[in-house]
Amino acid sequence: MSTHTRPTTALVPPVEETRYEEELARGLLAADEEAFAAIYRRWGSLVHTMAARSLGDPHEADDVTQQVFIGAWRGRHGFRPERGPLGAWLVGITRRKIVDALAARTRRLSLADSAARGTAPAGPAPGAPDEVLDRVLVVQALSRLPHAQREVLCMAFYEDLTQVQIAERTGVPLGTVKSHARRGLHRLRRVIEQGRATDTAA
Repeated sequence: MSTHTRPTTALVPPVEETRYEEELARGLLAADEEAFAAIYRRWGSLVHTMAARSLGDPHEADDVTQQVFIGAWRGRHGFRPERGPLGAWLVGITRRKIVDALAARTRRLSLADSAARGTAPAGPAPGAPDEVLDRVLVVQALSRLPHAQREVLCMAFYEDLTQVQIAERTGVPLGTVKSHARRGLHRLRRVIEQGRATDTAA
């Protein structure tokens, strides 16, 4: 089957475009690797853009993009053309992977917060639409923290390190690490509250 790449600047007639997408969908169901490569070239940028806008982190967006296409290949037999086009199916997978990434980030934040408070981490909370806003605000707030606080919280969030491990890695006294974590988390919570208030007022 033909899986040549279409020039991105060309205007392709809608009928031909639909036929091409149907051809790629058949190739996916037939486990045609060349067709799958064409699918990646066609929708990879869209998937990455969705992930980057939702997560605010290009590295996480790279990971999500990879997970989406691995998931699409492994779950290709779950694609049903009669239920919708291939692009919409990929977008659905992307949304689920973004939610998974946000949930993992929430877990890291909860662990770091509970460690700073000296309490046990809370159980997973049910997802809510405003959690996406919170996660975006967290990323923005982290970028504005003093270097020492940002370094400690990033190690806790993204590497799942305990405060003892952070102290060992950085050579900073454990008490200072706890202080940086506590102050940084306090600032993050304040920024999230302010962001929520602004969003509600808008």
